Amino acid sequence: MSLYDTFISPFVEFEFMRRALAGVFALSLGAGPVGAFLMLRRMSLTGDAMAHAILPGAAIGFLFAGLNLYAMTAGGLAAGLLVAVGAGVVARATGMKEDASLAAFYLISLALGVLIVSLRGSNVDLLHVLFGTVLGIDDATLVLIAGITTITLLTLAVVWRPLVLECVDPTFLASVSRSGGISHIAFLSLVVLNLVGGFHALGTLLSVGLMMLPAATARFFVRDLTALVTTSTLIAFGSGVAGLLVSYNLGTPSGPSIILVAGLAYAGAVFFGPIGGLAGRLVPRRHLEA
Repeated sequence: MSLYDTFISPFVEFEFMRRALAGVFALSLGAGPVGAFLMLRRMSLTGDAMAHAILPGAAIGFLFAGLNLYAMTAGGLAAGLLVAVGAGVVARATGMKEDASLAAFYLISLALGVLIVSLRGSNVDLLHVLFGTVLGIDDATLVLIAGITTITLLTLAVVWRPLVLECVDPTFLASVSRSGGISHIAFLSLVVLNLVGGFHALGTLLSVGLMMLPAATARFFVRDLTALVTTSTLIAFGSGVAGLLVSYNLGTPSGPSIILVAGLAYAGAVFFGPIGGLAGRLVPRRHLEA
């Protein structure tokens, strides 16, 4: 088998592969920057919790309308925002820490969502909701993902400065401006939006993978924020393309293939990354001499 047959032919010959490629590109453009900020704000596990939180809303949409794009999207958005607000309110109104409150909410949401889907649907429907179907992206889903990406990039352009300041020195930002709270809410909304977009392609269990793994990988190669966002986006897209090719050539599920490729990139960065990688730590450095 030639290199053309392996790497190029699938996207030339099959429309579903081209749709999947366009979907992965759109997802990467939105998830790359959001994942970078989640990591810098030490909210990586928050992204995972929010990914599970959208499941009951999507499941309720499925209960009433089946695998309907708009019903499941609206349900997922409502559930994600409700869990984000609810966990914050419980943390502030009681003595419980926000991470524990969020964990409780997402576990309840995950169990409720699986239960709702199981009541009406089959095991195939449940697998579709949990793991997505990248190769089954249609025009409507592609437009939705592209719209979410557009909203994400425009919103980040508006709240970029307060987001950066809140990552570096939230106390200073609070002392000079009231934009911190607004930017935080806007950012959480972007997280939910991108998880809902990723849900239609990768499912609720894997959508956060394209958001966090590339950002974590990029951190081993760059320090500058702009470079981190750019590198994270490129790694996300590269993982998507490689995962689609692995799925096509080996017959493996597309969603898990994409996330596993991103995981391999992360493992390589852990060992060989020039910034904090294990190989750099094991090699003795020359001491500066006067």
